[in-house]
Amino acid sequence: MTLNLKKTLLAAAVALAATSVNAATELTVYTALEADQLKSYAKGFETANPDVKIRWVRDSTGIITARLLAEKENPQADAILGVAATSLLVLKDQQMLQPYKPEGVEALSEQFVDKDATPSWVGMNAWVASICYNRIEAEKHGLPLPTSWKDLTKPVYQGHVVMPNPNSSGTGYLDVTSWLQTFGEEQGWAFMDDLHQNIDRYTHSGSKPCKMAASGETPIGISFAYRGAKLISQGAPVDLAFPSEGLGWDMEAAAIVKGTKKLDAAQKLMDWAVTRDANMLYNDNFAVVAMPGVAKPVENYPANIADRMIDNDFEWAALNRERILKEWQRRYDGKSEAKN
Repeated sequence: MTLNLKKTLLAAAVALAATSVNAATELTVYTALEADQLKSYAKGFETANPDVKIRWVRDSTGIITARLLAEKENPQADAILGVAATSLLVLKDQQMLQPYKPEGVEALSEQFVDKDATPSWVGMNAWVASICYNRIEAEKHGLPLPTSWKDLTKPVYQGHVVMPNPNSSGTGYLDVTSWLQTFGEEQGWAFMDDLHQNIDRYTHSGSKPCKMAASGETPIGISFAYRGAKLISQGAPVDLAFPSEGLGWDMEAAAIVKGTKKLDAAQKLMDWAVTRDANMLYNDNFAVVAMPGVAKPVENYPANIADRMIDNDFEWAALNRERILKEWQRRYDGKSEAKN
């Protein structure tokens, strides 16, 4: 083989490789997943679908939901992965989701799939409310470990509790709607009135109250179990408390944005999202996942966490979202952190 021929073949191979890379479809995916989850999920999907690359757009649930609603007439996202089901029900009501039945969706638990014959969204995993309790800071202030939500309204906790703002945080919204369902609306708002007296501040991130507890910025953060469990594994002096009245929860969910010009790639993402491999990745972070028989115990979670989850009415939470958030803001927004 002549030198020139070798050079020609090498150049052709390089050009072919470059063409293959350039041929990969870039899929814009909106998410509220924690930043430390995105890499493994993208790797799992892209390994199974090398012709598609994910471009994440990440923010807190409330902010991502507001952004999607604002872009209704000119959608910028192709798909959604890891946004609260209550938010996706709002988008479905606005006819912003493209119905699609992923291949293999029948293997998921019914409660994790939109009830329509051709579902508009599918669930991935559940994330569950909990209290992050810094043992060292609590001892300094003489604060006992709370065992119920109502414990947090006791005078001893005044100024020592941080929780997420439900207008910007999906965790905050699941807290508020779970209290309204558990206690009833009248008593639920009365509970939050009492809790508000003890709140130091409301954050715009669901994980931040637990991170603050781990770093000693607050003794008690109302957050969710995933973040607390990870921080404990990293050596933080934190205990997780799971209140006796029951735990609010929501599910991460996936959907296709109506109007996407990359429908084929978005459908591939949905097909992957319901696979056993995907559910095994979800189980790395969450104890309750959509596919039965997959979940194994997660470190620092109670074995019976699924039994502690309330019977959550997602449709009620979605239909009443605007009313609940407006009332919460009227009552409590004065203690919210400034938005960056």
